[in-house]
Amino acid sequence: MGILKHFCAALLATTVVSFAAPAVYAANIAVVGGKNDDAFWNIIKKGVDDARVIVEANGGTVNYLRLQTYDNFAPDVVQLIQTAISQKVDGLVIPNWVPEGEDPAIKEAISAGIKVILMNAGGYEKAQELGAINYVGSDEYIAGVAGGEYFSKNGKKNVLCVNTVPGAANLEARCKGVIDGITKAGGAAKQLPLPATSFGDATAVAEAIKATLLQDASIDGVITISAGDADSAAIGVLQAGKTETVLLGTFDLNQSGLDRIKDGTQGFAIDQQPYLQSLLAVTLLASAIDFGTDLPTAPVLTGPGIVDKSNIEATLTGVSKGAR
Repeated sequence: MGILKHFCAALLATTVVSFAAPAVYAANIAVVGGKNDDAFWNIIKKGVDDARVIVEANGGTVNYLRLQTYDNFAPDVVQLIQTAISQKVDGLVIPNWVPEGEDPAIKEAISAGIKVILMNAGGYEKAQELGAINYVGSDEYIAGVAGGEYFSKNGKKNVLCVNTVPGAANLEARCKGVIDGITKAGGAAKQLPLPATSFGDATAVAEAIKATLLQDASIDGVITISAGDADSAAIGVLQAGKTETVLLGTFDLNQSGLDRIKDGTQGFAIDQQPYLQSLLAVTLLASAIDFGTDLPTAPVLTGPGIVDKSNIEATLTGVSKGAR
């Protein structure tokens, strides 16, 4: 946290100088992100928008390329990378969600002279492998382990990790981390993979969780790979009559989840601070392209942090200011 604080201070100082100096920033950057009705990626958008103010003030551009659906996930992501290449951008901020599909396209972008930062998914080792200049985000496996340990510390023995986008490397890593974290503490866990079409379908997700809980009475913890899915999970847990025995957790934050944490119907959320991911990734990339800067901190980790009843009020203050 201290490193991040000093880094943010340095970034602010650089920003102030850039506004006072003549316009020399000219980086044209593309950012690839999730679809418009995905609340998590709308927080990412705020970071993109705030970074755009700096980039545009110095003559550059930022274009946020978003998936339309998750039904044809890997090919659609590759198409967005190809779009960025065809636009002849200087820089690309990209989550490495599906390495086997994306890696060739990312390498093609780098071969075309485009500087790349991996954001949100992929990790620093993958960034090094591909030739990207850095990774900004959470380590999804470490975040998952933290979740598994939280369940164990709160007396839970058998956890279900609900994955509505199976095959996405970052989300698989989340569930693997949860499973490993609670298993090392003496408990057990498994993944419930659902069809990608179920993402955003509250009824489908709730019914699947309800059915699983009724089939296996030993499950005493449920964690979802996104905050929106936690809304569905809360319904499923309620309909199964398990609100008193099943501890609900999730990755990422939304208002309804925070409200449930406050009123005690959800145990916790794991926050990776997506606003910082896009804000830092875009600004760092623009600086690297035009000024040749090289941040010695790699990777730039923005999480995980556990939000529960012990710190919910401070978190809600951050939400009110648009940063969480």
